[in-house]
Amino acid sequence: MKVIHTEMKTLNQLLLIGFIMLTFLSHNAFGQNVVEEKPAYQITGKILEKGSDEPIPYAAVALIEVESGKNVVGAVADFGGEFVITNFGNGKYQVQVSFMGYQSYTSPVLSISEQNSVIDLGNLVIESDAVALQEVTVMGQRDLIEEKVDRTIYNAENDKTLIGGDATDVMRRVPMLSVDMDGNVSMRGSSNLLVLINGKQSAIVANNVAEALKQIPAEEIKSIEVITSPSAKYDAEGTGGVINIVTKKNNLQGATLNINSSAGYRGSNLGLNANLKQGKMGWSLGGFGRSGYNILGFFDNEQLVTNAGNMSTLRILQSADTKSNMLFGRYNLGWDYEIDKFNFLTASVSFGVRNMKNDQDGLFTETFMGDQLLSALLRDVNVSNTSNNVDVNFNYTKTYEKPLKEFSISSLYSQNTQNNDFINSLYNGTFDDVASRIKNNNLGRNQEFTVQLDYVNPIGSGKNHILEYGAKNIMRKASSDFAYFTAEGSTGEFTQIDDIAFSNEFIYDQNVTAGYASYTTNFLKNYSFKGGLRYEYTSIQADFRNNELAANIPSYGLFVPSLNLSRKLANGNMIKAAYNRRVQRPFLNFLNPNINAANPQQITQGNPLLDPELTDNYEISYSTFTKGMTLNFTSYFRNTTGSIQPVRTVMDDDVIFTTYENIGQERAYGFSVFSNINLSGKFSLNGSIDGYFADLDNGLEDPLYAASNQGFVLSGRLFGNYSLPNNWQIQAFGFIRGRQVQLQGTSGGFAMYSLNLNKQFNEKRGSIGFGAENFFTSVFRINNELQTPTIMQQSTVGMRNMNFKINFNYRIGKLSMEPSRRKKRSVTNDDIKEGGEGASGGAVMNNN
Repeated sequence: MKVIHTEMKTLNQLLLIGFIMLTFLSHNAFGQNVVEEKPAYQITGKILEKGSDEPIPYAAVALIEVESGKNVVGAVADFGGEFVITNFGNGKYQVQVSFMGYQSYTSPVLSISEQNSVIDLGNLVIESDAVALQEVTVMGQRDLIEEKVDRTIYNAENDKTLIGGDATDVMRRVPMLSVDMDGNVSMRGSSNLLVLINGKQSAIVANNVAEALKQIPAEEIKSIEVITSPSAKYDAEGTGGVINIVTKKNNLQGATLNINSSAGYRGSNLGLNANLKQGKMGWSLGGFGRSGYNILGFFDNEQLVTNAGNMSTLRILQSADTKSNMLFGRYNLGWDYEIDKFNFLTASVSFGVRNMKNDQDGLFTETFMGDQLLSALLRDVNVSNTSNNVDVNFNYTKTYEKPLKEFSISSLYSQNTQNNDFINSLYNGTFDDVASRIKNNNLGRNQEFTVQLDYVNPIGSGKNHILEYGAKNIMRKASSDFAYFTAEGSTGEFTQIDDIAFSNEFIYDQNVTAGYASYTTNFLKNYSFKGGLRYEYTSIQADFRNNELAANIPSYGLFVPSLNLSRKLANGNMIKAAYNRRVQRPFLNFLNPNINAANPQQITQGNPLLDPELTDNYEISYSTFTKGMTLNFTSYFRNTTGSIQPVRTVMDDDVIFTTYENIGQERAYGFSVFSNINLSGKFSLNGSIDGYFADLDNGLEDPLYAASNQGFVLSGRLFGNYSLPNNWQIQAFGFIRGRQVQLQGTSGGFAMYSLNLNKQFNEKRGSIGFGAENFFTSVFRINNELQTPTIMQQSTVGMRNMNFKINFNYRIGKLSMEPSRRKKRSVTNDDIKEGGEGASGGAVMNNN
């Protein structure tokens, strides 16, 4: 195993980190020269609900002139309950706040003059106007969707239909995201995303995002944050953007134990989570398990393959019944300590396991030349995917008397081990006994050590100018040890194949050193600007145990700019524009040279020589708020060069061979519209429509390999919530996605829906509910199509996904809330393109 430690790489890293630290030391000199703008007439505040201290969005705010009683100017609170009143002069005023379902509020008299032109009213607490009439209760209800300047937030903790589900179910409800039947997530048509958990990427999501999401119970998720235009602070990875999964955290005194459970026809889960907080020290211990069973389906495939030499065409028909069983577990221990008012320590250790079994029973393959049957083969295919991962975080944060000023050091050690194996059993000509077997073992390992420094410094005495600096280094070691074996009959001993193409070890060492700087400012009253520049230097050493297959990959450096501009309009409306450049390094599933031949008619192999893909993103959005409703309109353009796409060719006359290449160009022209409506304190409705036009071209001129495709992709979702008397609640959800355009074909569309009824009891300490998913659809069918000059393929994947479940949740213990005095930080790695079609698992490489 070779590791890069060249003098040039070391010099680059030292120079970069030295530059960052030198910039840190010089920040005060720059800050002292900034001239503060003269403040304008302005009244600000934040509206909170009494008792819960939750913000109340969309509340109406009016500025009343005391002498005349005239309404001079008004505003509407944003999603966080914050409001800004401008465009008034000297005089005596009162601020009035009103919102349906709450008692109105009137402030004391405010005397406005040139010497007292800016007033911050702080938190304005208003009380819910609960009225009981014949057992009908009217109360305020917090919105499920929030929009902030740089992100859209889905508050999953308020969605009761998710009880007993997992993170995949949550993702399907989030605007701008699309999730297919296998759990693969895409944003605006791009699956090249950076997925974080509490601001950091863990080994849990590094290997396979789709499978990782199934390991996280929905009850553990507080919210999902969608960041479409990441700033320079984030790693350059993630072409489509950043998704941050925020799990439930609290700042408590005392002890508690939560029990979450669900039992259903297709799956069950059980989770136990405990918290202990005494004084300056806090502990958290959590663990849960999730199982899936009775997951049945089928597979049909028809493909026509043409030999380019003699132009003969073979027709292959395949069918099989499928069965999946799974068992996941995840455990974590967290610790935090408040050294003093300005210094904090946090640490955590998490351990996860996964065991998945996927079977194709009776995979029947018929091969025809015209009407003549050339062969008929029967196989059983058993795929085993097991893994374990460990993450260790340790973080130090220092704050200052000066608001927003902060310095932090974060570290992460992550290790993942995965076995992705299969056994293919071929029956004899009479289909009575097993004639031979083929086994593929693929052991993947990944280790990372990351150190990150971040510094936030407001310039001057106000909050209008903020500088942020940071540096980061990731040392990553990944490997894939793969081998093929053959055996006679059903009991014969396996013998390893002596061929370096089928039995070898692939080693991939990567080092990424990065530094960034960004500047945020508010100007001209209603404008905000955030711009930054990030530099990343990547060195790679890729090798095989057998040096005949050595891969020479040069080092490279990248500058990644980002620009964000927003303007607040009247009544809380906002318009935003953004540009950023993103880079997507290929994940090991794309690089892994292991040949995945679980289905001998469709073979997949990774490409160790892939380059990173580069994407320029442009977007503009408009948000408007009216009483009880918000609307957001976004349009965007995404241009990707060197896009990593699957490329299919014909091998051995009748086999479709898939590998991955950096195609010429991929463009996407898109839009999204979403709305959240609160019709009353009892009923809310939100929905969204997303669409884009995809244009892909690999830029090749050879007619046998040239490929291009284009077309529209549409998706939509709708969610409704209704609060019933006596702590009952009913929720419904539906999602639909049209066919998806690929370079050499299309992936079929699908739809899903669910209904949930929930009852809280014992002063809301516990809840019990009933849920139903896809209850009118016994079988889902997804039709996929592949077209090239030599291949015509149509395949159908079926899944019996109807599910009924009973949910139970109960909390034991008593806790008291205390104000949070710190902001936890953690390291994030976001630089890897995830996915790949069956490159047989392999090691994990985290990203940042």
